[in-house]
Amino acid sequence: MLQPARTTLAEHDPPAPPLREGEGCASVDCRAAKRNRHSPGRFVAWCAAARPWSLPISIMPVVLGAALASSDGVALRPAMLACALLAAILIHLGTNLQNDVSDGRRGADGPDRLGPPRATAQGWLAARTVQAWAVAMFGAAIVPGAWLVVLAGWPILVIGLAAIGAGAAYTAGPCPTGYRGLGEVFVLVFFGPVAVAGTYFLGARTVTIDAGLTGLVTGFFAVAVLVANNLRDHKADARSGKRTLAVRHGAAFARREYRLAILTPHVLIGVLAWRQGVTIALALATLPWAVRLAQAIEDADDASACQRALHGANRLLLVTGLVLAAGVTMRP
Repeated sequence: MLQPARTTLAEHDPPAPPLREGEGCASVDCRAAKRNRHSPGRFVAWCAAARPWSLPISIMPVVLGAALASSDGVALRPAMLACALLAAILIHLGTNLQNDVSDGRRGADGPDRLGPPRATAQGWLAARTVQAWAVAMFGAAIVPGAWLVVLAGWPILVIGLAAIGAGAAYTAGPCPTGYRGLGEVFVLVFFGPVAVAGTYFLGARTVTIDAGLTGLVTGFFAVAVLVANNLRDHKADARSGKRTLAVRHGAAFARREYRLAILTPHVLIGVLAWRQGVTIALALATLPWAVRLAQAIEDADDASACQRALHGANRLLLVTGLVLAAGVTMRP
């Protein structure tokens, strides 16, 4: 799906002539080309830009919303569920691609970055190409989304347009939310209650408190992923003007924020089990895993430790979400 034209990859571009003393390099493509002209290959470069490993963050809210609807006797039709998943994935991929190109343009992914290399900043992919694919992903999401609007009405239109706008505005535009310390709020809302309740609405044409609580479970896990990312990058972000909460309040605050985000979902699962039935308590089996991650973040002083905290939160979201969905569907 993410196959660019052959000539857009840095490895197929002609060698850049050396700059003479005093010459500038204003464009992000020029700066990236100076930094690294050696692409690891198309597949690796596009994976670095699209970050498919993060897709559980957008997939699990849809799965849980569908499970809740099914348990309430209003199961989504397979085609409707497929369209909801496709739209969520496309918006997420568009957001990741937009982040890659926007952070590269703003200098947030400079040579002092501690995390995995970014495709645009490294010169593996041309900024204009990544930007075009980001727009294409957002545009493609409108196709399945339009059909869902026909079936379920204007609330889905509002949710879809808001999700696309939030994804694009996270690092792009005149006032990117990710650069203003608002990233956690948008991640919690759109990968949480909006996604779960929106999916539930497709089947039930209404929303419930339990759909909102379930959405907060996935939303807080998604926040933990973001916080680990921001903790890893907080020094480089500070130098580039990216004012995340980790930059504004320091690494100690970010560690506390991560612990809160990784442990809160299990409190919410306990509330859901009390409200809906004991089978939902099966998801509490992953609590020891969450506790270990909360403890390990105390020693996350280097990039590799923060990266483990990031991927740990992502995997915990996936496993807990699957067990929670099973518990929801098994409830009496």
